Amino acid sequence: MASSSPAILPISNPQTISSDAPVATPAFRAFVNHITETVRSGLSSRRPWSELVDRSAFSKPESITDAAGRIRKNYSYFRVNYITIVAAVLGFSLLTNPFSLIILLGLLAAWLFLYLFRPSDPPLVILGRTFSERETLGLLIVSSIVVIFLTSVGSVLISALLLGTAVVSAHGAFRTPEDLFLDEQEPGASTGFLSFLSGAASSAAARV
Repeated sequence: MASSSPAILPISNPQTISSDAPVATPAFRAFVNHITETVRSGLSSRRPWSELVDRSAFSKPESITDAAGRIRKNYSYFRVNYITIVAAVLGFSLLTNPFSLIILLGLLAAWLFLYLFRPSDPPLVILGRTFSERETLGLLIVSSIVVIFLTSVGSVLISALLLGTAVVSAHGAFRTPEDLFLDEQEPGASTGFLSFLSGAASSAAARV
C-alpha cells in the first residue's frame, strides 16, 4: 500500500521582520557616529585641567565690568572644560534622581524611535489606533511639555544647569585670563558639543 505524502506545514518567513527598525536604519547609525565623533573631537581640544585650577592665576576682580570681561575671555579659552563641568553637574543630578533620569531617557527614546528615525511607512499604530506623522509629532510635543514642566524632571534640569552655570561663572570671574593665548582658538570651536544637533535635524529631514 502506497504511503500517503506527509502534510506540508506552512513555515513563516523569518525575514518578515522589518529591517527598517530604528536601531538598524542608516540615519540612526550616522546620528550616533556623528555624536561620537563630535564628542571625541571636542574632548581632544579641551584645555589641561591643571591650567584650569592653577591657584596662582586666581585674583579678585576689580569691578563687575572686569568680572564680565574675565568670564567672556575664560569661556572663550576654557569652553570645552566649562561644558564638561556643566554636563558633569547635570549627569550627577540625574543620577541622584533616578526617577527623573528614567523619565528623561524614556522621553528621549520616544523622540528617537517614534519620530526622528522611524520610517513613515508603515504608520504608527498604538492600541489599534493609527497615528499620522503630524499626530505623532503633536503627541510627542505634548508629552515633552508635561514631562518637563509638570514633573520633577524640569526642576532637576533647571537646578543642575543653574548650579553648573554658577560654578563656571565663579571660576571665570576669578580666573585671571592674562596668561591665556586666546588667538589660538579655532573658528569652528564655538559649536562645541551642540553641533550634533544639526546632524540630528539633517537625519530627521532625510528619513523616509
